[in-house]
Amino acid sequence: MTKAEIRTAYLQKRKALAPAVYLQLCQMLCQRFFVSVNLTRVGLLHTYLPIPGKNEPDTWLIIDRLRREYPHIQIAAPRITNNNLEHVILEYPLQIATNTWNIPEPRTGTTVPAASADMVLVPLLAFDEKGNRIGYGKGYYDRFLKSCRPETPRIGLSFFAPLPHVPATPADVPLSACVTPDAFYTF
Repeated sequence: MTKAEIRTAYLQKRKALAPAVYLQLCQMLCQRFFVSVNLTRVGLLHTYLPIPGKNEPDTWLIIDRLRREYPHIQIAAPRITNNNLEHVILEYPLQIATNTWNIPEPRTGTTVPAASADMVLVPLLAFDEKGNRIGYGKGYYDRFLKSCRPETPRIGLSFFAPLPHVPATPADVPLSACVTPDAFYTF
C-alpha cells in the first residue's frame, strides 16, 4: 500500500470507532502511557493537541494527569507559523483556538526552541514494526523532530497495532516508541 492509501484507510478506521469505544481506547492508551513511559528525566514534554472530528488519541487525558501528578513537567504544544511548528508552553488559563485547518493550538504563550523538548508525543495515522510512521502528509513533525536533540524520545500514540511495513523516505523521522491501548513498542 502507498502512504496515501494507508492514510485514507486509517482515517476511515479511526472515524468508524463508536464514541464509547473511542473513549475506552483513549483511557486505556493513557493508562498504558503512564505505566510504560519513563518520565523521570522529562522537564519539557511536547504534545500535539487532538483535532476535533479526527478521532485522534486524546492527549488531554495525558496532559491533565501530568498536571496533577507531575507538576514539575512543563508541557508545550505546537502552533503553525510560517509553515513550521512553533512550540508554546501551555499555561493556565489555556488560550486554545482552532486554526484555519481546524487544528487546536495555543494563541498565546511563551515559545521554546525545539531542542528544549525532553520528550515528544507524535501524532500519526499508522506505524510499522520499525517505528516508521504515517502522518497527515505535510511533514510538520518530521521537520520538527529533526530539530530536536537526537536522544529525545519520539513517542507515537495509536489505537492500532503496527503494520509490518509502511513506506518511508530519507525525510521521514522514525519513532523511538509507540503506545497503543494494548502494548508499548520500542524501536
